[in-house]
Amino acid sequence: MSEAKQAPARDAGWRSDASDPSLMEVFRSIAVSNQSGKFRKFLAFAGPGYLVAVGYMDPGNWATSLAGGSQFGYALLFVALLSNVMAIVLQSLCARLAIGSGRDLAQACRDAFPNWVSWPLWVLAELAICATDLAEVIGTAIALNLLFSIPLELGVLITAADVLLILWLQGRGFRWVEGFIISLLAVISVCFGVQIAMANPDWHGVIVGFAPTVDLIGNQNMLYLALGIIGATVMPHNLYLHSGIVQTRAYEHTPEGKREALKYATLDSTIALSFALLINASILILAAATFHVVGRTNVDDIGIAHELLAPLLGASVAPALFAIALLCCGLSSTVTATMAGQIVMEGFINIRLPNWMRRLVTRLIAIVPAIAVTVIYGEGQTAKLLILSQVVLSFQLPFAVVPLVMFTASREKMGDLRAPMWLTIAASLIAAIIIALNIKLLYDITFNGVMI
Repeated sequence: MSEAKQAPARDAGWRSDASDPSLMEVFRSIAVSNQSGKFRKFLAFAGPGYLVAVGYMDPGNWATSLAGGSQFGYALLFVALLSNVMAIVLQSLCARLAIGSGRDLAQACRDAFPNWVSWPLWVLAELAICATDLAEVIGTAIALNLLFSIPLELGVLITAADVLLILWLQGRGFRWVEGFIISLLAVISVCFGVQIAMANPDWHGVIVGFAPTVDLIGNQNMLYLALGIIGATVMPHNLYLHSGIVQTRAYEHTPEGKREALKYATLDSTIALSFALLINASILILAAATFHVVGRTNVDDIGIAHELLAPLLGASVAPALFAIALLCCGLSSTVTATMAGQIVMEGFINIRLPNWMRRLVTRLIAIVPAIAVTVIYGEGQTAKLLILSQVVLSFQLPFAVVPLVMFTASREKMGDLRAPMWLTIAASLIAAIIIALNIKLLYDITFNGVMI
């Protein structure tokens, strides 16, 4: 193994040496020149944040954004902004963990906890990826159905082809994976840009919507939907994914090199997640400008939203753009979820399989439940499928967030890159809020029959 491919040595705070990194074939495969200027270094680190960002605009988020915009207009834009700030902080901790310790979150959990803790955490992480993939696969299948009238069950099977896509892209280099995802995000941006222009929203209302409103406290329905938006924002698999793919950069393993890498990796994820906010806000703005203004305040189903766009906007191209954006969101999200599955499997249980077999296994773990649930529920119950995925994610989220905050707050494990006290306090508060909101969301859906 070349020097550039060697895994980092053990730090004093860890029980064992750092094992071979996940995604070994692309580990430290992207060069970072010390002679480059700041802008070129930024470009060298740009990419992983966009792979993470697609998880924050997956089809599971579409339902809550559509419901929020149709019911309350632009008022919940502040909630979208707040949840995105939370995500930015937590993802910055993922980059800090990877660069400071040389481990992804799954590897860190395996090292820090005994088997009776780490193995259940692995099972929960796999369940979270299944739930994530459920929403993404269903979203892709819905888009294929809307665009090409492909039956939902067949569409779910077609999404399995992304295993071959990942193999081909990574065979050409990790930059190809990043380029593919960024290209899909560009298509999504164009689609929503055209739709927003056609909808002609009230821009004053949009600006006001990003400000806090006391209605969140006084209006119980608005408060509950706000909880749903926040609860559906932070995806557990993104925490594992980011802490793995940050290590594709061949930065110097010196204190100065690590600090520089952390700076640029955090900048990359912050910009990318700000872009994700624009997409989620666009969905909410579109729903507000199209459905809320005409009194359609109960639109939370993607298929129904697609059907209503043409008569309300007066143009047949609007539903097609909506479906294309959904297809790009679903496809990009399934690609990154499969990569997260690989990181989780390798990190927690250190399984080393041939590339094609490893991706096939991680893909089957996620797609088999998606196929089964799709067949059971049928095409008419896609909203229930998306809700089911959010419930499972709500249950698993604390088991990823809490270890992340714990590890990055430890000087023994992180050394000089330990998170500063203010960041640890902020992350702990965010984690507590997200956990409390997700527990409430899970409780209300389970025992009160409330649906987001």
